Amino acid sequence: MCASTDVDEPTTYEQVVTSPKANEWITSMKEEMSSMAKNNVWELIDFPAGHKTIGNKWVLKVKRKADGNIAQFKAGLVAKGYTQIDGRDYEQTFSSVVRFTSVRLILAIVTDLDQELF
Repeated sequence: MCASTDVDEPTTYEQVVTSPKANEWITSMKEEMSSMAKNNVWELIDFPAGHKTIGNKWVLKVKRKADGNIAQFKAGLVAKGYTQIDGRDYEQTFSSVVRFTSVRLILAIVTDLDQELF
């Protein structure tokens, strides 16, 4: 890789704002927040007395093309769920992530039966 594509991936917000690529990182972070708001990722609630909020952290990555050049500055905001206590902070866990093989299977069945998906 050439030096022009060398970009450090910040691990703290302080590193983001002092980075030579601060504008790109901040733009990516704003896009992530907009996407989360658009997709109703969270629900505002009245905060119960005696409880603490769950912390969060930015995960920042540089996505590259096959030739090594920068394709995208990617930012993800993640909750520090490991600070939660079962029974106090949550009662059930659920992940709505689907495996790609499941999607392919559904598409194959729909195609085989000559049906429409939607």
